[in-house]
Amino acid sequence: MPLQNRVDPLGQIHAVPWRGTFTGNRGVIHDPATRTLLKRRWSTRAWLICVCDFRGRRREVMGRNAPSGNAGWTELFFLDEVTALAAGHRPCFYCRRERAAAFVACCAQVFGRSAPRATELDTRLHAERLISGGPFVAVEDEAAFTALPDGAVLRSGEHCFAKHGGALRLWTFRGYGERLTFPQIGRLQLLTPPTTLVALKAGYGPAWHDSIRLR
Repeated sequence: MPLQNRVDPLGQIHAVPWRGTFTGNRGVIHDPATRTLLKRRWSTRAWLICVCDFRGRRREVMGRNAPSGNAGWTELFFLDEVTALAAGHRPCFYCRRERAAAFVACCAQVFGRSAPRATELDTRLHAERLISGGPFVAVEDEAAFTALPDGAVLRSGEHCFAKHGGALRLWTFRGYGERLTFPQIGRLQLLTPPTTLVALKAGYGPAWHDSIRLR
């Protein structure tokens, strides 16, 4: 049975068979004895996006990975970086330093200076994430949709969609599905945090799952 550690674009955590292409964390949110989640869904405001393979290191997923023998951080998994960004995570400065620096630089205009600190970015993102109480933002007309950058993720009912090539692609844990246009879906809720949208508009290019190129 899969562990409950797969994250959807809303930031919710599920137990599904498909792992995805990136890992990351929100601090320690699991019990290593049972390898199950605690009631809390984060223990830090630094929500990271990490690579799954880094310097040959191995971990017991949701096990005891701290030097003390305690839990260590809880491994979460994402279909791709687009999904993780929508959920409110950001690139890790340890295993993805170059990408993290690029992301922070693309967020600079939000803070009014060239090099905001990672802690400042984490505080801002935490106030914007839907799962931690961020605001509801509706996309109700085609002009508002057109203004969104590629990589923005939206929801309509029970389904999520990523904007790619000016159209919408259905999001699933397995990958991206059919291509749709805005009028085919109608009223949408924006999931990607506003600060992350600024980074995407400024040129930050997130990593997509390979399925985005299949249709």
